[in-house]
This record gives sequence, C-alpha cells and structure tokens, in this order.
Amino acid sequence: MLAVGDGALGFWKALREVFPNTREQRCWHKQANVLTALPKSAHPGALAATRDIYHAEDIDKAQVAIRAFELDYGAKYPKAAAKITDDADVRLEFYKYQRSRGTKRRNCHGLQADRRRTGPISPP
Repeated sequence: MLAVGDGALGFWKALREVFPNTREQRCWHKQANVLTALPKSAHPGALAATRDIYHAEDIDKAQVAIRAFELDYGAKYPKAAAKITDDADVRLEFYKYQRSRGTKRRNCHGLQADRRRTGPISPP
C-alpha cells in the first residue's frame, strides 16, 4: 500500500502504527519550499529542474534529474538543493506504483479531493 501526503509528521506516525507496511510518498508541492531558498532570478530554472524530476519517465531518469539539480544549485544554494535531495527516496516512491491508466500520483491533491467527496477513510 502507498500513502501520499505532505510533511505532517503526525499523519505519518499514525499511519505507521495502523498500517505498518505502508510505503510513504511525499507530495511534490514542496516546490514552494525550494523556491524560498533561492533568489527570484533562479526560480524559472529551478522550477524547470524540479519538473524534470517529477515528470521523468522512470525512477532512473528522476534520479539523474535530482543529481543535475544538485550540481546546478548545490554549491551556491545548498539549502535549496537539500530540500530536493534529503528526502528524494520518499518523493520518488510513486514510480514503484504506476496506476493502470498510465498516470502517476505525484502529490496528494487528488487524494484530498477524493477524501472531501467520499468522507473519512477507515482501515479495512
């Protein structure tokens, strides 16, 4: 099972208690946090670089894009690079769980909308 969410630590702690074998996918709307660590002049390039990561065809290409981001921004803006590299494993987890229609669940927005329509999600 794969759970998708943001950095809410209480959510992940509770999830591990109830569903200990669940894999973690962190949302990609973290881009805003990356941008706050960069000057505005670097925003267009950084946005394109982050899109290259989460729109990559597979996990190998995503890891190459992460390394490129680190090389491009890491020396001058280490805090911005760390926001991408520090938790890359949980940001790329969705590559292991491709949906049958060929689309990828990269963030929790669709799940949040689903939850509003269907009510609370309870364990099976």
